[in-house]
Amino acid sequence: MDEQIQNYKSAIEAILFVSEKPVVLDQLKEVFPELKPSQVHDLIKQLQEEYVNREAGMVVVEIAGGFQMLSNSHAAAFIREFYKTKTKEKLSRPALESLAIIAYKQPVGRAEVEVIRGVNSDGTIAHLLNKGLIKITGRKEVPGRPFLYGTTKEFLEYFGLKSLEDLPKIEEFTQLGVDMPKAEALQAEEPVSVPQEAVEQMQEQAVSQESSGQSRLQADGAAQ
Repeated sequence: MDEQIQNYKSAIEAILFVSEKPVVLDQLKEVFPELKPSQVHDLIKQLQEEYVNREAGMVVVEIAGGFQMLSNSHAAAFIREFYKTKTKEKLSRPALESLAIIAYKQPVGRAEVEVIRGVNSDGTIAHLLNKGLIKITGRKEVPGRPFLYGTTKEFLEYFGLKSLEDLPKIEEFTQLGVDMPKAEALQAEEPVSVPQEAVEQMQEQAVSQESSGQSRLQADGAAQ
């Protein structure tokens, strides 16, 4: 029985390795119908612990409701040096500002984003929609019924987040002496700047996730 369990765990490990997207339990249930969801989950947790205990070059992380195998972030610099790769296009500061506001205040309208930023945000919101990082979640019940926006599953994947609860807490910035826009800012007459620290931390998370995912996919390519 132990040998069979090891075979299941090895198979799950292989699936996580070849998948370009986080693998959800429902997908694994179809592959292993003889296993209970709790058993599959336990095997994934065992893999996670094994990698952590031996300080492996790979990690299994929970992202956007699924599990994905990525290279250990500690090795990111070495992997970049080995492949001499260029990172993908990063989001601009205006896009990150708008995305940060939407992430923390969703659902939120374009006008409210513009009040906080102090500039027109048509272009940045259109860009974020095009990249699939935000989506229309409804309409605001005011004259004109403008669209409301929220983040997507792709947003979680882009920043390597398990859920929105993993976003840096506003209190953390406050403790550092940084004022995040408060709810009252949506009614403010003067623009409220988005803290550089908030934007930089979101960018760092994206770069870290990008490095891990990029190295894993390139390892796939090298093996083919």
